[in-house]
Order: sequence, then structure tokens, then C-alpha cells
Amino acid sequence: MLQGVFSYLDDTGNPLPRFTAPRCLLERQAVGGCGACHDVCPHEAVQLGPLGDSVTIDPQRCTGCGLCVQVCPSGALEYGLDAPLQSVRDQHGAGDGASLTCPQSGAGGPSVPCLGRVTPALVAAAGAWDTPLDLIHGECAGCPVGSPDVPERLRSVVEQAQALRAPTGQPARVTVRPATEADADRAVRVSRRGAFSALLRGGKQGLARTLPESPLPFLDWSVPEDRTPQEWTWRRLALRPAPPETAAVPWPAPLVDETCIDCPVCANVCPTEAITRDLRPDGGVNLLLNLSACTGCMGCLRSCPPQAIHEQREWLPAAFRAPILLRESDSVM
Repeated sequence: MLQGVFSYLDDTGNPLPRFTAPRCLLERQAVGGCGACHDVCPHEAVQLGPLGDSVTIDPQRCTGCGLCVQVCPSGALEYGLDAPLQSVRDQHGAGDGASLTCPQSGAGGPSVPCLGRVTPALVAAAGAWDTPLDLIHGECAGCPVGSPDVPERLRSVVEQAQALRAPTGQPARVTVRPATEADADRAVRVSRRGAFSALLRGGKQGLARTLPESPLPFLDWSVPEDRTPQEWTWRRLALRPAPPETAAVPWPAPLVDETCIDCPVCANVCPTEAITRDLRPDGGVNLLLNLSACTGCMGCLRSCPPQAIHEQREWLPAAFRAPILLRESDSVM
């Protein structure tokens, strides 16, 4: 019974990723724009258009492979992470390693439509739980769902996750490999608590499949916490065990130098509003960065008129605990 519960981990039953326009660099009118989702799609399902309709996904062409989500630099395209994360956690509770497979592989165990949906946050979280994770793919050449380079892209995802895990001193134990004949008999093992939760989720998923397909719930942009994509929220949560205070945490983000002209461009193009401009009582402006909300897209760097923004790729853990003062302009009083 649990095999059926886990056979499809996306809790909406919808192959289309959610598109959040305010997070899109095209909608934010960042200089240079972005076409990563269009370029990576193996089925020409992603089309780029004018402002207000910058990204559209053809439901007849989209297979739900997730490659567009995997490469989106700002989290404008995303799938829910709760179900695959919970699956890995439940398998961890059973005392064994965890696995995720693609249905085309013929392997048993929990599956996602394509391993193109695996992101650094998922791998990093498995590392935080110290859970060995097998990512088992099928014959990707000629696959009707993903693309031939899915295994190569997976290895790049693992490299990103391992870089994030490095400061914790506990690397993820993850393997990317093709399926073997023995994998066909892989069983789903979960803890008792995990089994009960899985049954509840299974009932919810069964109900969802009786309803018309719908995208992930609309994101309320008025809630600041929701502006940060789940992917980057989980990357931050996965920094466990806590890195030493002197450890360098890889997290690309902007710095501002003295040539800044105090214009609002960087804040305007920021897809998660990680950069904010606070007006002081004396008429000056403080430019602040919420590092945890920054996706490292560098739309601000490319758009800065005087080119006063530079990328810093590593930060100390303390930088995540409070807003960073990027610039303090002179008083106008």
C-alpha cells in the first residue's frame, strides 16, 4: 500500500511548475533579462513573451521534468518541496538510506516524474539529516520526459549541495547512478510515524487526483517571508550542524562600493526583495541586504548603472542573522 502512497510525490498532481511573476528577472526588467528556463526545456514547452506575460508554459508540451525549475536563478519557477523532503525524512526514520527514482528507470521505491526535479536544497537537507541518498535514473538518452543530460545536471546539483554542506563538516552522502535489475525489487521503508503520515498524505493525494489539475497555491506577495522561494529557505535550514563562526558559507550575494549613486535600481530589480532601501529621518538612505532571501541571481549587479555592485561568494554565519548594511548614504539635512 505504501508503494502507491509514494508513487507520485508532487502533492498537487500537476506537472506544470508554479510561476511567480514578481520573482522573474524578465518581469523585474533586469538588464540582460533571463532565458534559462526556455533554453533548458527539452520539449519547447516554455515560451518567453512581453512584460506581463514573460513566461508561459504549454501544458500540452510540458512533461513535468523540472529542468526549468532546476536552472531558474530566482525561484520564479518552482515545485513544492514538502513531499520529496518528507519522503527522504521518513526513509531516514526507518533507519535505512533514502532513494528517489524516476518511473522510467524501472526501480522501485519513491519516485518523482524525473530526477530533473532534484535541487541542491533536497540534497543538502539529506546531508543535514545524515541520510544516505541514492538518486537512481533510467536510460536518459531518448527519454520522453527529461533530457539525455539529466545525470550530468544531477551531478552539478550535487556539487552545489556539497559546497553548501562543506562548512558544516558533514557532507551529504549521495550517489547518482543508473538503475540495475536489483533495483526493481526496492521496497519503501519508513518509520511508524512516517507510515502514518504517508497514509494521510496518500489520502490527500488521492482526493487531489479526482479534481481538475491546478497549480501550486497563489503566493501572497504581501507576506515578506513568502517572497523567498522554498528552495533557498531550505538551503538555509540545511546548514546543520551549525557551521563554526569562522567558516565561509558559499552563498553568492552582492556588495556595494563607494561609486554607488543611491539610485533605486538594485532594489527594484531584486526578484525576492532581498535588497531594500530604508529612508532615514535625516533624509539619507540605508541600503540593506537580507542574505537569507538572496538567490544570487545577480540581476542587481547587471542592472546597476554605475556598476557599483560586486559579487561576494562566501559569507560568515553571522551575516545570516541580521540585515547587512550595503550602503549608508549621506544625510541631506
